[in-house]
Amino acid sequence: MKYISTRGDQTQRSFSEILLEGLAPDGGLYLPVSYPKVDAATLAKWRGLSYAELAFEILSLYIDDIPAADLKDITARTYNKSVYGFDEITPLKPLEPGLALEALSNGPTLAFKDMAMQLLGNLFEYELGRRGEQLNILGATSGDTGSAAEYAMRGKKGVRVFMLSPHGRMSPFQQAQMFSLQDPNIHNIAVEGVFDDCQDIVKAVSNDLDFKRKYKIGTVNSINWARLLAQVVYYFAGYFYATQSNAEKVSFTVPSGNFGNVCAGHVARMMGLPVDQLVVATNENNVLDEFFRTGTYRVRGSAETYETSSPSMDISKASNFERFMFDLLGRDAARTKFLFKDEVEQRGVFQVSPEEFARIAQYGFVSGSSKHSDRLVTIKDTFDRFGLMIDTHTADGLKVAREHVKPGVTMLVLETALPAKFAETIQEATGRLPERPHWIAGLDGLEDLPKRFTVLPADTEMVKSYVVRHCQD
Repeated sequence: MKYISTRGDQTQRSFSEILLEGLAPDGGLYLPVSYPKVDAATLAKWRGLSYAELAFEILSLYIDDIPAADLKDITARTYNKSVYGFDEITPLKPLEPGLALEALSNGPTLAFKDMAMQLLGNLFEYELGRRGEQLNILGATSGDTGSAAEYAMRGKKGVRVFMLSPHGRMSPFQQAQMFSLQDPNIHNIAVEGVFDDCQDIVKAVSNDLDFKRKYKIGTVNSINWARLLAQVVYYFAGYFYATQSNAEKVSFTVPSGNFGNVCAGHVARMMGLPVDQLVVATNENNVLDEFFRTGTYRVRGSAETYETSSPSMDISKASNFERFMFDLLGRDAARTKFLFKDEVEQRGVFQVSPEEFARIAQYGFVSGSSKHSDRLVTIKDTFDRFGLMIDTHTADGLKVAREHVKPGVTMLVLETALPAKFAETIQEATGRLPERPHWIAGLDGLEDLPKRFTVLPADTEMVKSYVVRHCQD
């Protein structure tokens, strides 16, 4: 299995080569030369596997330069009850006939990002140990990626984390999760701006190839193919939990900001998973919903990016969207590069042709959006009717999912986080504070712990200087 860039660099690289890289040298994103196909017999064989076994089978299709025994050990250490609190890892939470949540937030930071980040931490440690090298991870977070990365990387040999987050724009719980960490290999940088400013800095550093190589910069954002690959697994797991036979189809609704989560669903569908619809659910920052409705992709500036009660989706430039567009455009790298490098970076917008827009339906994508009042109604209704508290992002997904349910096709809404991370809005909706999960230690009094972080302006050179000063710590 080899990987190429969405922007035309045809150098074919192995999985281990791209694991530590992030962006390709030409600024594109890595994708496999082709998606491995999963037939009915393979689906039937996989149906009875544990989550760790299923992860091994799927990852093995994409990773052929790590010995099978080592990869099996990595997946077994990553996906088990001691990490996620449940044997099933991603159990379903049925709501009503044909509609269920897939629980993805039982990991150490109470967000779906743990599903991939825990694997990434183990893969990084393995590969760096094999090479005898070190890595300085530079990442950007709107709330959940950062804590998931830091908890996955803390104490890992050869790894330092420099995590950028928008200053003052995360929930108190999210800030406390990250900023209370005192591990010497963890560095939190609060950027005076919005998430997209943080993400732009990460991309700018990644595109400075000399700096990237000199200081061994890697990334854990979903531009890293390994992270997206790990997320493919729970689409297969959810399908097996929700169906009795491979003759059935399911749909998935995915709360979306950076397009990484739902892009993993796209990959699963391209592999042959029987997926009917992939429903993209946005909040008030509805760049992706606008595209899937109109064919116009128009990014927003900082001033136009709303601060909402589902803050992890307060994103107006979806990094992973380029991967789907590459496939939509028939893997035309020149056209992909023109749209994202010339049109988006220069003008902030592109419009696909009518023919290209018509092809979107072939990939199963539909969309919708949700606002604060919708979240409150959905959270309250779900609690009143089912006795189940959901977080604000999952509420966005559930609201949009109900607009796209089809008879005879089970709709799975991907849970994004546990409600404890967004207690203020949950209390506003239900009049009650959400409980913190009993299987995770150290959550009580989290917000009162001492915090360690540095505030910097949204300036790439200042962030580079910070990294240089601290990358030898």
